[in-house]
Amino acid sequence: MRERARVCRRQRVRALLRRTSGGFLLFFDKSWMHTPEALAKHFIPYNAKFLGNTEVDQPKGTEVVKDAVRKLKFQRHIKKSEGQKLPKVELQISIYGVKILDPKSKEVQYNCQLHRISFCADDKTDKRIFTFICKDSESNKHLCYVFDSEKCAEEITLTIGQAFDLAYKKFLESGGKDVETRKQIGGLQKRIQDLETENVELKKQLQVLEEQLMIAQVPPGNSMSSKSPTDIFDMVPFSPMTPLVPLPASNGSAPPPPARPTEIRRDLFGAEPFDPFTCGAADFPPDIQSKLDEMQVTACL
Repeated sequence: MRERARVCRRQRVRALLRRTSGGFLLFFDKSWMHTPEALAKHFIPYNAKFLGNTEVDQPKGTEVVKDAVRKLKFQRHIKKSEGQKLPKVELQISIYGVKILDPKSKEVQYNCQLHRISFCADDKTDKRIFTFICKDSESNKHLCYVFDSEKCAEEITLTIGQAFDLAYKKFLESGGKDVETRKQIGGLQKRIQDLETENVELKKQLQVLEEQLMIAQVPPGNSMSSKSPTDIFDMVPFSPMTPLVPLPASNGSAPPPPARPTEIRRDLFGAEPFDPFTCGAADFPPDIQSKLDEMQVTACL
């Protein structure tokens, strides 16, 4: 009974998909696996292994998909012999497209918009393999994405078909305005990504210029050795072997000697002050001079 239900669902998907210029056109209103709100307001997640993508010549066709699957399987065997494992990814399917994310970091690796997907199918010989063809927004090349899911290959194909059905209904209700809005949003998102990439490059260039400026400001090593050492107060320590040299003036010449007073100082009574070091022998009165001579003779005895 379950196998018959699967066959019926597979036949229904084949009957529902019709190729148009904008992608698949779904024109039957049957019951699907998920609620419309889950795909319109949220997304349906699936876990799978990603074999990779490869360029194809045609936007649709079973033989085109088979050739892509054979090519990527051959590459997988080579990588497996080298010890590389298939990367695990998370698929988020909604009416806006299929996002391929890293399951741990949730980083978006590919964002395949629904109106660019032209073909979707699961492999009849290998029940784990399913594929879809999407037109790249930058190169305009048709790329075939191949996945390996042990249990959900057919279910994922049906979910993508349901997303097409709901997207087409929404397109009819909006009169085509919704598609133009999505295109504008996609263009803005690409512009934001380009600006972020440019910002990262400018930051790297700024960091390199700052490092070059810091290297240019550092003086050479020999100039540091010629500078005299200083103490904790940033003063040159005194050395008795170093002669004291008067500091030059601001104009570079030696400072002038201290000026001597032109007038002789006098005491309160107008007399010159007595200086025993500058006075001669004839400067003392006779009585004082005789006493000084006696004192000098006594000191000599």
